[in-house]
Amino acid sequence: MSSAPSPVLTATDPSTATDPSTGSADIRLIVTDMDGTLLDDAKRIPPGLWDTLAELRRRGVLFSPASGRQYATLAREFAEVAEGMAFIAENGTYVVRDGAELSSDPLEPAVAAAVVRAVRRLAASGVDVGAVVCGKRSAYVERGDEAFLTEVRRYYVEHRVVEDATAVDDDVIKIALFDFGSAERTTAPALEPFAATHQVVVSGEHWVDVMNRTANKGAALRRLQDELGITPAQTMVFGDYLNDLEMLDAADWSFAMANAHPDVVARARHLAPSNNDNGVLRTIARVLGLEA
Repeated sequence: MSSAPSPVLTATDPSTATDPSTGSADIRLIVTDMDGTLLDDAKRIPPGLWDTLAELRRRGVLFSPASGRQYATLAREFAEVAEGMAFIAENGTYVVRDGAELSSDPLEPAVAAAVVRAVRRLAASGVDVGAVVCGKRSAYVERGDEAFLTEVRRYYVEHRVVEDATAVDDDVIKIALFDFGSAERTTAPALEPFAATHQVVVSGEHWVDVMNRTANKGAALRRLQDELGITPAQTMVFGDYLNDLEMLDAADWSFAMANAHPDVVARARHLAPSNNDNGVLRTIARVLGLEA
């Protein structure tokens, strides 16, 4: 991996693209993170997305959202174009195509329960935090206050308020923690004891995810590539935050958004305009020659 990403697109001017392969790349799979990447800061779908997806389908290019969001949320967002689309949900712990599970990586029930109890202790100490127990069928939360549920609804269409989130009857694939303060400075360090055996990943300014060590977007993407017979050289990936790092490694065409975390910029091969500058679609158009 190169130490300095090359500016296939700058943050402001797509005409300055420097990669000689643009317009003729053999791309078969395009995978993009959602928040901070495909969506702008107001969580809006970029203009032109549906036309771009129609053209990609015509060319035989598979488009795959890869997100910390649950499968039900992603499926709703892309309901009109979901046929044949692969969804890498819950930060790679659950991959679904046409309603069929392609892969999953559930937590041991005892581990999930231990994380929930740790969050309860953290909240009791005064931290404004809550746990989202992410199952295959639904998400489960113990906090029922409107401020917390407003954040949960953004990412979890299917969710239930329960009395005891350690006793849900579902395959738990991830525990997501929402911290109204800084997840990186407060919640993530408090969960350090779990990092010895599991992943504790900061997936956004306010979110931390606890997953199996074997679970990440990159592992899910590699399984999808194997399933479809698609190589890293035929794969384009976009990301902006730390939960996207392994996914960038699985694609030769890896792009950090201009607004990305510095570690993501360092890991990616190329730079794309920011999420607020429609960076994903502008880059796809340039590299695949959709502007012609």
